[in-house]
Amino acid sequence: MDNVLVLVRHGQSEWNRLNLFTGWRDPDLTEQGVREAHRAGRLLKAQKTRFDLAYTSVLRRAQRTLDIILDEIGQTGLETMRDARLNERDYGQLAGLNKDDARKRWGEDKVLLWRRSYDIAPPGGESLKDTAARVLPYYKSRIWPDVKMGKNVIVAAHGNSLRALIMYIEELTARQIVERELPTGAPFVYRLTENGQVAERRELVA
Repeated sequence: MDNVLVLVRHGQSEWNRLNLFTGWRDPDLTEQGVREAHRAGRLLKAQKTRFDLAYTSVLRRAQRTLDIILDEIGQTGLETMRDARLNERDYGQLAGLNKDDARKRWGEDKVLLWRRSYDIAPPGGESLKDTAARVLPYYKSRIWPDVKMGKNVIVAAHGNSLRALIMYIEELTARQIVERELPTGAPFVYRLTENGQVAERRELVA
């Protein structure tokens, strides 16, 4: 594949497995998460994908996912940009809490609102809109220029930072994007026009 943008959410983390709100906390991958990252790499290798540049967050679950993918495709040492603007949404006071415990504390309706609304943030944290406000300027100033030049680029990041990107790239509404589920370790492959619009979109599955 040539001239593609690949977005991949990190593999399952230790806190995903424990049903905890993670945000900017920094747990590692589980064994399942490692397997998911290897699978993502094999799927990209089967497509004969070669990258010119990689982007990731400053959190190790995303960085380790990227490292495993690059090892699978034989591109260890690829130039990689790490930036906190690609970090997961900051969950504020929810971070580190079990999701069931959070529902008991604040009520199921309130927690659902924080999780599934576009512009309502949890206490001390970010909404998806807030996340987009840091992710999209970074995409427009750093990532998109590389893609526009014809480079193959991979972004390994997080459920909500990637939702912000996908909302912009696919021109989705706020309702559409909060309903979009992003599986851990599943590469989404985009070909974009010179104006940044989607010419082709594929999810690679085993």
